[in-house]
Amino acid sequence: MTEQERRAGTREWVGLAVLVLPCLLASMDMSVMFITLPSLAADLGPSSSEQLWIMDSYGFLLAGLLITMGTLGDRFGRRRVLLTGAAAFGVASVLAACSSSPGTLIAARVLLGIAGATLAPSTLSLIRSMFHDAAQRATAVGIWTAGFAGGAVLGPIIGGLLLEHFWWGSVFLINVPVMVLLLILGPLLLTEYRDPEPRRFDLLGAAMSLVAVLSIIYGIKAMAEHGFGWIPLACCAAGLTVGAAFLRRQHRAANPMIDMNLFRTRRFNIPLLIDALATFGLVGFSLFNWQFMQLVLNMGPLESALWSLPTFLVMPLGIALATTIAPRIGKHNVIAAGLLVATGGYVVLTLLQSDSGIGHLVSGMAVVSIGIGAVAAVVTEVILSAAPPERAGAASAMAETSAEFGGALGIALLGSIGTTVYRSELAAKAPDNLTPKELEAAQSTLGGAVETAAALPKGTADSLLNAAFDAFAREARIASMVSAVLMTGAAILIATQLRTARTRSGPEVPQSAAEHHDGDRAGNPPSRATSS
Repeated sequence: MTEQERRAGTREWVGLAVLVLPCLLASMDMSVMFITLPSLAADLGPSSSEQLWIMDSYGFLLAGLLITMGTLGDRFGRRRVLLTGAAAFGVASVLAACSSSPGTLIAARVLLGIAGATLAPSTLSLIRSMFHDAAQRATAVGIWTAGFAGGAVLGPIIGGLLLEHFWWGSVFLINVPVMVLLLILGPLLLTEYRDPEPRRFDLLGAAMSLVAVLSIIYGIKAMAEHGFGWIPLACCAAGLTVGAAFLRRQHRAANPMIDMNLFRTRRFNIPLLIDALATFGLVGFSLFNWQFMQLVLNMGPLESALWSLPTFLVMPLGIALATTIAPRIGKHNVIAAGLLVATGGYVVLTLLQSDSGIGHLVSGMAVVSIGIGAVAAVVTEVILSAAPPERAGAASAMAETSAEFGGALGIALLGSIGTTVYRSELAAKAPDNLTPKELEAAQSTLGGAVETAAALPKGTADSLLNAAFDAFAREARIASMVSAVLMTGAAILIATQLRTARTRSGPEVPQSAAEHHDGDRAGNPPSRATSS
C-alpha cells in the first residue's frame, strides 16, 4: 500500500466524529448524576442505599465489563459490538427516563453500564483499524481523548440546563437521538474489523475478570466513602485473589482473552501504568475541586460546573501540541513533558488557601488539564499501537480499565489522606464551645461542618466555618503535593524506561518493544484485517 493509500480520507474523519459522540455520552452519564440526583430523589424517594446504587451501578458495570466487551469486539466485529451496544444504550436510556421507582432506575442504570462498556473499547479499536498512518492515528486518538474527557465536564452543565426547563428524565433522553444517528451512519462510515482467526470465547475468564474488577473497585470506593473496614478490605482481597487466578488462567489458556505477551514489553505495561497515574491525580483531585467551589466558595452546582468548563476548553491545546511534536522529539519525551506540565499545575494548587479566589483554582486545574491531555492522547496511542491489530479491542479495554483503577485509587487514597489531615487540623482549630457530637459531625466531612454551622450561633458558626475551610484548604494542598510527586516520578519513569530509537527509515521504535510484531511499526497497514 502506498503512502497516499495509507492516509485516511474524508470518510474516515467523518466516521471519527461519529465515534466520538457515543464516548462523550458514555462519559457524561457518569458525571450528570451529580446534579440530577437531588431532583430524581425528590420524585422517586430512594433510600440512602438506593441512591448509592443509582449513582454507582453504571460505573461499576462499565468498568467491570470493559475487558469482556473489548474481547467480544475482536472476535465478533468491533462495528457490530459498537452498534449493538449503541442500540442497547438508547433503549436503557428510555427505560431510565421513564422509571417510576428506584428499583427500575437502578436496573436501567445497570443496563446502561453494560451497554456503555461496549463503547470505549469498540470506538478506540475501530480508530486503530481506520487510521493506518501513524501521525493521523495519533491525531484521531487525541480527538477521541478530548471527547471522552469532555463528557465528564459537560455532563453537569448540560444536565443543569436541562433541569431548568424539563424533568430529570430529560438527562437520559438526550442519549437517544445520538445513538439513533450512530445506528444510521455507523454502517455507512465505519469499516468492520474483527480477528480473521477468532479464538473460542472464554466465558469463565470473562466472569472472573468481571468479579475481580467489580470487587476491587467496590472495595476502593467503599474505603473512600467510609474509611478502612473489614468489608471493603475483604472485597479488595477477594478481587485481587480472583484477578491473580484470572491472570494465571490467561497464561495457560489455549484461547486467552488477553495476550499476556504484551505485558512482557515496556512499550505496553509502562504506558498502562502512566495512564493510571495520570488519572489518579486528575480524578482524585477533582474530589477537592468540586467541594472547594461549592462549599468554600459557596457556588451552586451549575455555577461550579460552568467554572470547570475552562479546564476542558484548554485540554485540546495540550492534545494538539502533543500530537504535533511527538513525531519530532519522540513520544516518550512528550509524555514526560506533559507529566511535568501537570506537576506545575499541582504546584500552583499547593498554594491554595481558604480565601483564594476561583481564579487560583481554575488556573491551576487548567495547567493540569493541558499536561494530562497531552499525556492521555499520546499514552493511549502508544498502548493501542503496541498491540497487534487483531487484539486492539482487548488492548483498548486494558487502557480504559487502567484509567478506571487509577481514578478509583485517586479518590480513595487522596480522599483518605485528606480526611486524616482535615480531621486533625479541625480538631486543633475548632471552637472550644462545640459539643463532642457537633465536633464529630464537623470532622466527618466539610459538608458536615457547613451543616453543623448552620444550627449554631453566628459567632460560633463563623469560627467553625473558618476553621473548617482552613482545614480543607490544607487537605487540598497535601493532595496537590502527593499528585505533584507522583507526576514527577512518572515523568522520570517514562523518560528512563521508555527511551526510543530511530530506525533507518525514520519512525521511532521503543527499544523495549523492538521485537514486537506490530504490523504498523513502520507505517504499514495491518495485514490481517477483515473488512467489509
